[in-house]
Amino acid sequence: MVVNQNRRKFFHASVAAASLAPTLGSAADASPAAVSSGAHETGRKGQAQQQTKTLAAFASGLQFEQIPKEVVQRAKDTLCDTLAVAMFGSSLPWSRTMTEFAQESGKAGRAQVLGVKGLQLEPNAASLANGAFTHAFELDNLTKPNSGSHPGATVYVPLIALAQTHQSTGRELITSFIAGTELMIRIGRAAQHSQEEHGFHAPGTTGPFGSAAACSRLLGLNAEQTSNALGLAASCASGILEFAKSGTGAMVKRMHMGRAAQAGVMAASLAQKGYTGPNTALEGHFGFMNVFCPSHDLNQLTLNLKTDWLTMTTMHKRYACHITAHTPVESAVSLKEEYKFSAEDIDELTIECNERSMRANNIPSPKDILLAQYSVPFCVALSMFRNPVDPRSFDDAAVKNEKIMSLSARIVMKTIAAPDHKSDMTSIVSIKLKNGQEISKRSTAFLGTPERPLDAKALRDKFLMLTVDTSLTRTQQQITQETQRMNGWFDRIQNIENEKNLSWIKS
Repeated sequence: MVVNQNRRKFFHASVAAASLAPTLGSAADASPAAVSSGAHETGRKGQAQQQTKTLAAFASGLQFEQIPKEVVQRAKDTLCDTLAVAMFGSSLPWSRTMTEFAQESGKAGRAQVLGVKGLQLEPNAASLANGAFTHAFELDNLTKPNSGSHPGATVYVPLIALAQTHQSTGRELITSFIAGTELMIRIGRAAQHSQEEHGFHAPGTTGPFGSAAACSRLLGLNAEQTSNALGLAASCASGILEFAKSGTGAMVKRMHMGRAAQAGVMAASLAQKGYTGPNTALEGHFGFMNVFCPSHDLNQLTLNLKTDWLTMTTMHKRYACHITAHTPVESAVSLKEEYKFSAEDIDELTIECNERSMRANNIPSPKDILLAQYSVPFCVALSMFRNPVDPRSFDDAAVKNEKIMSLSARIVMKTIAAPDHKSDMTSIVSIKLKNGQEISKRSTAFLGTPERPLDAKALRDKFLMLTVDTSLTRTQQQITQETQRMNGWFDRIQNIENEKNLSWIKS
């Protein structure tokens, strides 16, 4: 009886407080910039101008016919890339653990758990697993300039699950992907990486928004419902970078993508049922930008919306390592090929890189392969002994290889001179050989970046390398049949806008 009375008192007090919300919250719900007289806190730019609602209206209203052909093509290439890296990643030990969890916690459904034959679950569980698979081995796509976004792992993955469940067309899939990606990249750019300086893993914070917007578009939600979904997604932003500092627990990095993908499915599904979230989730006083990002620019959220297609900034990796290692690895390999030296000929190796790499990726003696892929010195050292294009080069034996680990420990990293110290991926690799010769190479982009995109052949080669099992246990007939099947997949994806459904994507 007392408990019920207390509950009633609490309920009436809550209702009374809520009735005052418009008066008490009018200033609090706006961004600090909006309630000030034009003065901004250090590192904070722009005014709160209903950016969340503007982005929601864009995502819900986007039509396939409005999208330029080259943007659609980049989206197709990204789908090929995403499916391939997810299927490859599904076989790894930490991914098998995620498969078991998804199977135990999720119900059976129509969404394929990629790379796991015969396993189809409901979208929530499938998205969690597939997102973790896609980021399982540092092979998935991201953006340049870096926006802290991973389009395939956090936007395509939940869309595939929902599209298979609801029998959506390929055209709806592509349109929804671009809607979510455009929104997510803008959020990442507005955040200016400051959430990472705060200790958050950027894709775990931007991903839920991209996933929610894309899933809302696929489910046919209107602008108000999509705004609610973004409001719900804001409360799902998460993921800390402690794994990079402690030297342990690197599996969690993979989970961040799965959780982001899953969050969008949940947010859009709840919004479809009438569940609400704040329509100032991005720009509000306690919105994502002010809470997560000490430095941010609200103007970037809607800058040139509908004219600048940021999906075109998506890039595709060639090496199974963190993006900060790509230009140093490519430069080191290029120098080795040009000057015809061996790894044993190296006396000294120095990498000049940006501040972000120095802060998070200067790990000279990683303890396991997961952390090793996050280490710039290790990845460069491995590339001097093995072929870095083949992800199978990054195995457990590499971390136990005395020669690789010795070179990794000897590599010196230092911050590159201004203004490149703030650049996306500019690096300088300098090598002194034992014969006294000194060589170096500066790079600002690798093969796979928007300015140096992979061509159709390179994309197909990567797709087949990751999806066709060529191990010694397979017969030549099996390899040939699987190659033909995966070539068929690649061709269908390149014409995905004509597909009536995605039920054929089955492992």
